[in-house]
Amino acid sequence: MRVIDKDGKQPKEKMNGAQMLIECLKQEGVEHVFGYPGGAIMKVYDALYDSGLKHFLARHEQGAIHAADGYARATGKVGVCIATSGPGATNLVTGIATAYMDSVPLVCFTGQVGTDLLGTDAFQEADITGITMPITKHNYLVKHIKDIPRVVKEAFHIASTGRPGPVLIDLCKDVGVQLAEFEYPESIYIRSYNPTYMPNKGQIKKLAKIIKESKKPLIMTGGGLIRSDAAEELYKVAKTYGIPVTSTFNGLGSYPATDELFLGMLGMHGTVPANWAINECDLLLNFGARFDDRVTGKLDEFAKHAKIVHVDIDPAEIGKNIPTQIPIVGDLKHVLAALADFVEPLPITEWVEQVKVWKKDYPVKYTTGDNKLRPQFVIEALYNKTDGKALIATDVGQHQMWTAQYYKFDESRQFYSSGGLGTMGYGLPACIGAQIGRPDRQTICITGDGSVQMNIQELATISEHQIPLKVAILNNGALGMVRQWQEMFFQKRYSQTIFKGHPDFVKLAEAYSIKAFRATTPEEAEQVIEQALAYEGPCVMEFVVEQAENVFPFIPPGAPIENMMRGDE
Repeated sequence: MRVIDKDGKQPKEKMNGAQMLIECLKQEGVEHVFGYPGGAIMKVYDALYDSGLKHFLARHEQGAIHAADGYARATGKVGVCIATSGPGATNLVTGIATAYMDSVPLVCFTGQVGTDLLGTDAFQEADITGITMPITKHNYLVKHIKDIPRVVKEAFHIASTGRPGPVLIDLCKDVGVQLAEFEYPESIYIRSYNPTYMPNKGQIKKLAKIIKESKKPLIMTGGGLIRSDAAEELYKVAKTYGIPVTSTFNGLGSYPATDELFLGMLGMHGTVPANWAINECDLLLNFGARFDDRVTGKLDEFAKHAKIVHVDIDPAEIGKNIPTQIPIVGDLKHVLAALADFVEPLPITEWVEQVKVWKKDYPVKYTTGDNKLRPQFVIEALYNKTDGKALIATDVGQHQMWTAQYYKFDESRQFYSSGGLGTMGYGLPACIGAQIGRPDRQTICITGDGSVQMNIQELATISEHQIPLKVAILNNGALGMVRQWQEMFFQKRYSQTIFKGHPDFVKLAEAYSIKAFRATTPEEAEQVIEQALAYEGPCVMEFVVEQAENVFPFIPPGAPIENMMRGDE
């Protein structure tokens, strides 16, 4: 529609709110969108129809947001998802909380009832901005078309800067049909939102000094290091200083797992050398981790001999759980680049040799040689058959921890899993997003027979688009991690954790027109993996594994590291 300005100037093109929203996405460089339509968001989907953006129709809104999450983690871009009002919006809540806990940049668009119906309990009305306030970096209720460009620009800025996270935009239905001229802001300034990127130079000098004075320094990396794309800077600092490195679960891939200085993951299911190094170090350098309970165990016993340095872009995390001697607020890429100016090799040969002995004497291990198919073997085989180069998404449970232990991640943005919230059902849709975001890489979802059924409908999305990912289902006939805790702490009273009935996963995959294989022995497992990797399209692999396998090492919740159970007691 063209109109003449009242001052008689050249006619200007107007667009409706839905078209304006799509144009905003294009201005932000968005190429892929995940979603599920409905009444209140229908106008946006009409504008999406011939927009040129690639939309992937999930089979459940939770599948859509987890796919956007996997896309964001794999690419470093902002993931985008769309849902309608009411149940469509509330079905996003688990995915929003997942992204919030793991600092994943998302922008979520939801439909809302018309402005004249707000607060009337109209059909499919839900206060999604109120519901998601505690689990978003920020959210918006848009009631006028003129606000769309500014709100979208702010949303992408907030989601992707500072400590990344999800932002939600709730769009009233009538805004989609309002008309206005479109002008997208070139830049945005939010007075109350100014993340600190550059570290204090004085603190960097203090950091360099305390490192030089230490005898047993240890680097601990977290997901923040991956989010800031600082792996190269970390590697330079660690190798030049000669400091051993351990990682939180979310930090896996931030430092090459095959490097001699890497000790593996720390914490509840961390390796023996990583946890012992935490216990013995005299300086702990925390680069981008939260000191969450799965890492620390008993707080007043954690790293009790060490001075603590905590570097994080979010000042609220520093000192929250563990007292910190040297706090540094800033982006890790800048912090480590500044620290590199002071780097020189440290005379800590005895310490490095000690941790190398621990690595040699206490590797993660499991029973072999009896021809029983164990889940650890499957993950080792996946690692070997892919040369450690696959992109891996997991669900939550025992398989998640075994993946962290037995698949050696050498790259940032190679591993995607729900760490903070522990969301079952995350892995399959997240793998979809990762494969779409990085189509040049083989992508594998490692999941369990419990987790996979929580969003198994996304096999339809995979089939529709022939997304060439591979799904490895470790079928132990149980909710493995809960069963393990019942064995260890509830006198083997397996309440509602042993499945009495399962679908035939091979036939189920075939019902979705997806090729599938099953293995019950180690030999069959290797053959199945080879067949699946050789197959060009999507593929499901079911591995019928031993039910009684437990994850070790294991530190009981709230216990000190000294209580670590290695599994050979």
